[in-house]
Amino acid sequence: MHTRRHHLLTLAALSLSACRKQSAPSPVADPRWKDLSFPQDEQRALVLAPPSARPLPVLVALHGRGESGRGLEVGAYAWRDDYGLDRLDRRLAAPPLTGVDLEGFFRPDRLAQMNHSLAKHAYEGLVVACPYTPVVADRSEKGAAPFGRFVTSALLARARAEAKASSDRAATGIDGVSMGGRLALFVGFAHPEVFGAIGALQPALKPEEAPHFAGLARAAMDRHPFALRLASSDADPFLPAVRALSAALAKVDVPHQLVVTPGPHDYAWNRGPGGAEMLLWHERVLRALPAP
Repeated sequence: MHTRRHHLLTLAALSLSACRKQSAPSPVADPRWKDLSFPQDEQRALVLAPPSARPLPVLVALHGRGESGRGLEVGAYAWRDDYGLDRLDRRLAAPPLTGVDLEGFFRPDRLAQMNHSLAKHAYEGLVVACPYTPVVADRSEKGAAPFGRFVTSALLARARAEAKASSDRAATGIDGVSMGGRLALFVGFAHPEVFGAIGALQPALKPEEAPHFAGLARAAMDRHPFALRLASSDADPFLPAVRALSAALAKVDVPHQLVVTPGPHDYAWNRGPGGAEMLLWHERVLRALPAP
């Protein structure tokens, strides 16, 4: 009982901390960003569409609980305005990365791995579709299904058309942070025919859910193999659950990468290793390059 109460208090504190950080979204002035509205789905998305001579891979990036319930625009703009995605994208294109780029949350060996990858193959960028991520009352895969249908049909089709992006499954990924990480796993595992790469940053899981998520991953992998990456940090309260999921995945022979960096479960981590790991991993994997 004490453990469950502590877990609930921790989640409440994280949500309150995230909400306090919010500021009003700024207008889209950079032509690389496209603001998309989906009235029929009561949805909104901000899409990073870098100029490119060839169709780029597409990544769907889901935000955390702090932005949900504060309006479609706040959620859609979260990765750009609150998580610093644009800065990280530009820094990856102009290596080497430094500890400052990762907000001070880095280990020298991991930073060296990332820079080695960038030195060997230039970062060419991604189209990143950032939809409003709803709070789903039913926290199961069934509850995530309606949002998954929006992502895999309306969002991806529109983002690809607007950005002239690749429509190949092998060049399509999904990821998210905290609540968004949980949803990314549910949506990705439900639609392995759509996503060639699935990731989650500090996903909001419980240790006892690990076998269930691993079972979903195994069933999805049997349908269509995909690349899988989990990322967390040493001060993330969800780290024990992430490690439990990694162990459960290993038991059912699901190949995956687990990255654990220094840092908290907070905006600073999103703006540093969280966002950098997400962009670099998907850009490598979706281009059929080795992940660092």
